[in-house]
Amino acid sequence: MSEVLIPISFFLAIFGVVYLYLSTRNKERLALIEKGADASIFMSGKNNTSPIWKVLILNIALLLMGIGVGVFLSGLLVMMGMDDDIAQPGTIFLMAGIALFVGFFMTKNLDKA
Repeated sequence: MSEVLIPISFFLAIFGVVYLYLSTRNKERLALIEKGADASIFMSGKNNTSPIWKVLILNIALLLMGIGVGVFLSGLLVMMGMDDDIAQPGTIFLMAGIALFVGFFMTKNLDKA
C-alpha cells in the first residue's frame, strides 16, 4: 500500500505548488488591474528575451562539449601518471562547470542581439 502512496503524494505536491503559483499570480494581476495598472505591464520583458529553446540548446550543447573535453583531458592526465580516481571526476566536473559558465555569458549576449 505504501508503494502507491509515494507517487500519489509526489504528484499531489507538484499539483499543489503549480496551483498555488498560478492562483497567486492571478490574484496579484487582478489586484493590479483593479488599482488601475495597465495590462501591458504583464507582457513587458517577454518581447526582448530569447526563446527558451535557444537558451536550452546552447547550454546543453556547451555542457556536453565540456564533458567531452573533460573526459579527454582526464585521459591525458591519467596517461601522464596522475591517479585516475582524482583526475577523472575532477577534470570532468571542472570542464562541465566552465562550459556552463561560458553558456551563461553567451546567453546574456544572445539576449542583447
